[in-house]
Amino acid sequence: MPKKINDNICEDAVFERVYNKHIQDLHDFLYYKYGEQYNPADKAQDAFVKLWNNCKKVTFSKARAFLFTVANNMMLNDIKHQRVVLKYHLEKPKNYTNESPEFVLEKKQFLERYQNVLENLSEEQRVAFLLNKAEGKKHSEIAELLGVTQKVVEYRIYSAFNILKKELDGFKIK
Repeated sequence: MPKKINDNICEDAVFERVYNKHIQDLHDFLYYKYGEQYNPADKAQDAFVKLWNNCKKVTFSKARAFLFTVANNMMLNDIKHQRVVLKYHLEKPKNYTNESPEFVLEKKQFLERYQNVLENLSEEQRVAFLLNKAEGKKHSEIAELLGVTQKVVEYRIYSAFNILKKELDGFKIK
């Protein structure tokens, strides 16, 4: 069955007619069902945006059902989101840790030593090491980025790693 010309919602005049016909009903439906706190006017507008984005898939006769279903789902999603937010706000954050003060101090001292050793590395070693270990880049990516061969990058990373191992007790990297 061929589509009628007025079935094409993608035409501005037809879409405007659908908008003018259903916007007030859609807003009122959302307002009476969910109340003002979930912004029924915004959800109605968003439903029309979705209709416009899917205008080739939705026929003129199905436009009303599409709008009401989409708007209702948006409201339900917003309500679910508000419940998650409320649940998060009701949970009290932990104000304590299981770490002893000695452990916290050792961690701070180790970090300071680590930063000092990193500062003492040559710039080439430090850059290659941090790109690999901190940013997770592969050796080939680093080589391309620095304009050197992959073997040079591997040498810089492993020499930096060996210096860190030698200078810091218990230094391990995954």
